[in-house]
Amino acid sequence: MTIRILLADDQESVRIGFRLILDSQPDMEVIGEASDGLQAVELAAALNPDVVLADIRMPRMDGLEVTRRLAGPGAEPPMRVVVVTTFELDEYVHTALRNGACGFLLKRSGPTLLVEAVRAAMAGDTLISPSLTVSLLQHHRDAGRPRTAQPVDALTDRETEIARLVAKGMTNAEIGAELFISAGTAKTHVANVQRKLDVRNRVGIAAWVWGNRLEE
Repeated sequence: MTIRILLADDQESVRIGFRLILDSQPDMEVIGEASDGLQAVELAAALNPDVVLADIRMPRMDGLEVTRRLAGPGAEPPMRVVVVTTFELDEYVHTALRNGACGFLLKRSGPTLLVEAVRAAMAGDTLISPSLTVSLLQHHRDAGRPRTAQPVDALTDRETEIARLVAKGMTNAEIGAELFISAGTAKTHVANVQRKLDVRNRVGIAAWVWGNRLEE
């Protein structure tokens, strides 16, 4: 199945770059581009894409409102929206996720995470830029140490080590370098940790580490 994608960004250069990355994937196709938020909502209604990639700061309607209209509680049916932005602000992350976003990615994250975010959205998962994991964990801390569904011994020693590094905001590549393994192997470990802990993303892993007092 080909994943049909709508791009919404007011910078043409960004849209061109994203299109080149996504169209190069055998299972992805960019079916439309919007240069402002209102156009994004209109095109989404007309084209019914599988995934919408939306910038935050756009003319006429920002990406947070686009997300609310397309993926929020009142959306029928809700669409999969991944917010992709330059701005690493906590208020943006929380608002986007509250408005129904199924991913939050920084533009500097690179092509691999962009592709992974689209695939995660299609799979019903939420991908968040690793560098944002620490700030989202801080949100958990401010709200009090969260309860965790899985006990400390839910993971092997190696997986617990991986989870601690995820909680520090490390990417798969950084985890691989730290543990002298490949980024692909680190990615597999992270996926196994998510499955064992029954969490949807890296923030869930970080919350488990914090909840079990495993942070270093």
